[in-house]
Amino acid sequence: MLADLARRDGVIAFDLFGDLDLRRTARVVKRGGLTALVDAAVAEAPGAVVYGASFENHPALVERLSERHALLGNPPAALRAVRDPVRLGAALGDLPYPRTTLTRPSSGRWLRKPLRGGGGIRVQEWRDGALPAGTFLQERVDGVVCSAAAVGDGKDAVVLGLTEQLVGQRAFGVRGHRWCGNLVPPRTPVPLDQAEAICSRLAAAFALRGLFGVDFVWDGERAWTVEVNPRATASLEAIEAAYGVAAFDVHVRGCAGELPRTEAEPVRAAGKAVLFATEDVVVGDSERWLERGVRDVPHPGERIAAHRPICTVVTTAATPDEALAELEQEAARLRAELRVEVAAGG
Repeated sequence: MLADLARRDGVIAFDLFGDLDLRRTARVVKRGGLTALVDAAVAEAPGAVVYGASFENHPALVERLSERHALLGNPPAALRAVRDPVRLGAALGDLPYPRTTLTRPSSGRWLRKPLRGGGGIRVQEWRDGALPAGTFLQERVDGVVCSAAAVGDGKDAVVLGLTEQLVGQRAFGVRGHRWCGNLVPPRTPVPLDQAEAICSRLAAAFALRGLFGVDFVWDGERAWTVEVNPRATASLEAIEAAYGVAAFDVHVRGCAGELPRTEAEPVRAAGKAVLFATEDVVVGDSERWLERGVRDVPHPGERIAAHRPICTVVTTAATPDEALAELEQEAARLRAELRVEVAAGG
């Protein structure tokens, strides 16, 4: 996604998958883990580097990147601070934040979350028992799971757009608290001013620069912040499609201390969904997927294990409900093709 949003010549993508469409956009260096990706990146000539998902949980790797390249994003100190749930709550002050604890609480409904996590992975309902190392508890808030995509200049922030998160959607192969996409705008109206207040407060408290995201639960009256992703977020494909904003350019300007002017309302609805495998599959002729606008396209003959992502679908529509329906229809078509191809291959 980042390489596609950059729309620049000479982009090098250090990637775990090396998907078909990525290879048409950038020079690709594929490796099997984050450390290996950083090893490859620091072997390149000095330049500018942007990191994506998961690196917010690995500030030491970001530190290595910054020693070799100019970092377009938040430095390790900011990552450590904003990903600390206790420090996050303190920074929010009087803004809504669920009760959060590193020890066993006496009452309430709680979610157990990993300190180093993302996308809802390993988030579980917690009722009782020992709290494993590397996890914390956050009180559950009922409402619509949303997110704000924002850009900071180190002192303040501007919200680029609001999304409703697709979580636990069986149509896309996930359950529970697992993220699988975004709708723009949220189907339940969310006041922009509350999201702006949260993002501005956090940008000032943690000196956030460039693109970042805030996940929150809208209970009908208040936006409860539950997590901050201090890097470019997965919702940006849908944000760009709905608001017409050039997200990567906004990121570069934010890192340089410049905030953009943005449209307050989307010009259209948009949606993004990641399709996950519900069983082990082998991909057939995925070249034709490129012609249909499918993204993160695996290579023909690639084997994908159950519960792993297969590809991404992005659409625009008149309403978010229509966008979701189109995403579900395309997901069903793709899954049907995979079943046929697996059966044909024996």
